[in-house]
Amino acid sequence: MTESENARLGARIRAYRNMRRMTVRALAAEARASASFISQLERGQTSSSIGMLRRIASALGLTVADLFNEEDEIGHRVVRREARPELHTAPGTRKFLISQRPLQSVEVYAGEFDPGSSTGDEPYTHGDSQEIFLVIRGRITLWLGPNGSAAAHVLEPGDSVEYRTSVPHRIVNESDETAEVLWVVAPPTTSS
Repeated sequence: MTESENARLGARIRAYRNMRRMTVRALAAEARASASFISQLERGQTSSSIGMLRRIASALGLTVADLFNEEDEIGHRVVRREARPELHTAPGTRKFLISQRPLQSVEVYAGEFDPGSSTGDEPYTHGDSQEIFLVIRGRITLWLGPNGSAAAHVLEPGDSVEYRTSVPHRIVNESDETAEVLWVVAPPTTSS
């Protein structure tokens, strides 16, 4: 890479690190690099291997491609409903990422559940964060706890429930209309 390319890459890494409110030392520790190397990279004074860039990107909640995509604006971003990234989920359900990378201190998802659909037959967990689940439209049954001893919570529009992501949970739409929901998770977990 040229010096100007190194400088632009370094500036993007620094901007993403600052958005994430990480120190140079914290990024270095997560990327398994020295703080002086990260500092030099951010100032465009050195280049990096692809392997190191993958570790840096992962520590920032990004892909390597994100580090090089200069068309993405770093900072305030508007995401139109039709442009929200969709996560592949169970049949009859749709889950969309609302919070954009790099994830900072919170991740937000919007979801839709067709009548009779669910997150699956088995409850699931992800990390050990605080999760708030809000029903916007429709009626949802949220099961909290392991199979066999889970408590059912029937939620109507405007109802919410708060729980740890380490508690097994399962969502079912037993109604005749499509339900719209929102998840807020803090801090972000590795999979939702």
